[in-house]
Amino acid sequence: MREGLKESISDSSVHFSFKYLDINNQKFSINGKKSKYFEKMLERLKGICLMTQKEIINNRSKSLRAHQINWNDTTEPRGFSQLNQQLQQILPYQFEISANEHGRVHGFFIDNIFFIIWFDPDHKLYN
Repeated sequence: MREGLKESISDSSVHFSFKYLDINNQKFSINGKKSKYFEKMLERLKGICLMTQKEIINNRSKSLRAHQINWNDTTEPRGFSQLNQQLQQILPYQFEISANEHGRVHGFFIDNIFFIIWFDPDHKLYN
């Protein structure tokens, strides 16, 4: 557990927070996306709310593709650099909106809350 933050794997249903959403990052922009994208995104978020953090972290489904992010393998080796140092130390995760379509969602967990940082509709975190 990192100082000042409670990082434990929760058996409670997942909730989402947009507190740290980086909407000004043009690389991870949802501007101009069609309504189908938002429909799929909301369906995925709703479905994930039925899961626990533990289920997501241990899920190996190809349709969810939930896993930790290794920043060294990405186009953003500095990670969520816009966040404060304490938040940057939390393990980042990602999951897919729908199988091979509509991109991914990147963020981190604190307990059962997933803080969404970037929507990545065009798979730009990995080139």
